[in-house]
This record gives sequence, structure tokens and C-alpha cells, in this order.
Amino acid sequence: MSDPARPERIDFSGFEAALRRRAAAQAQAARTPTVPTAIASRSRLTEVELTWIEKKLEHWLRFGRVARERIITRRTRVMSFRPGAIFAFVRWTANDYGTITSRIDVARAVAPGEPYTTLPFVRPGGDILLHIESWPKVSQVLAAIDAVEAAGVDPCDAAPDHWRHVNNRIAAGHQPRPYTMERHRAWLKRREIEG
Repeated sequence: MSDPARPERIDFSGFEAALRRRAAAQAQAARTPTVPTAIASRSRLTEVELTWIEKKLEHWLRFGRVARERIITRRTRVMSFRPGAIFAFVRWTANDYGTITSRIDVARAVAPGEPYTTLPFVRPGGDILLHIESWPKVSQVLAAIDAVEAAGVDPCDAAPDHWRHVNNRIAAGHQPRPYTMERHRAWLKRREIEG
């Protein structure tokens, strides 16, 4: 006797088509980049993509207060910064014959709706306080960062004007003036007054 609630033959063609669509969607998702370029537009955070391929491509942070870290692969991470955070981003590339490029940028993370300058591997971009290229000049900037730390100040807390000063002095071929605790206190008072 045949039970209408239990048919003898079940049609699975719709189920198989759904499985094929799902497999195709997963394959497409695997082919697309893990970090979409528009991700920062949906987020209030500024994202910096760091890549490390030993002796070939090295992107790293010299300083900065990271709000969130996301590991994409063994060689790629995405660091996120809150609006107003200052960070230093170093990019170095080499081939079989030596260094191709070396750059350092000190940037301030921007809030949504605030104007910004685009910067490679930084989404959406930032307020660029310092941009230096070529290893001899990059090493001068790294020495200036070390000097700020030696003065007892976290480079993230140093006055943004100091990084602009370092950029302009090194670009002109001069030595930047040191960042002292007195200058830092003056910056803190100015920030307090300006609100």
C-alpha cells in the first residue's frame, strides 16, 4: 500500500542544483581577495595591510596603537587604528640585486567624512604627516623616532607638527631638531587649550 506522505521516489534535482550553486559560490569566494578594497569604507577604523616575505617585501609598523589585528595568512596581517591615532608605516622591497624601494610614512588615522590622502596598503587613507623615500633618509627618520623615545615620549603621543618638521628638514637635507620633554609639554598644553 502506498502512503501519500512517503512517496516511493523523491526528486532531488532541486537539492543537487542548490548544492552546485553553493559550491560555485564558495569557489568564487576562495578566488576573490580576503580583504576587499572597500572594507574600510564600512568601518570607522583605518586599516593597514602588512606583508612580510623575507628579503623580498617587508611592510611593517614602527609605532602605533593598534585597535584591532586580523591575521589573513602567514605573511599578511591587517592592523586597524582608531580615528586620530598616529602610526609609522615602513615599506621595503628588494630583488636579486638589492633594494628597490624603501619608504616610511607617518600618518594620522582619519574619522569617517574627514578629508584624507590615499596611501598604498592603507584603507581608506590618512592625514600624511611625513613621507620619506630612499634608505639613507628613512634611516634618519628611524633615528628621529628613536630620539623621541629616548626623550621619554611615546612616538604615538608626539606632536603631529614634529613629524611634519622632521619631514621638511630631512627633505631639505638638514638635521631635524630634537623632540624634548619641554616641547611635548607645550604640545599637551596647546592641545588642552584648543580643546
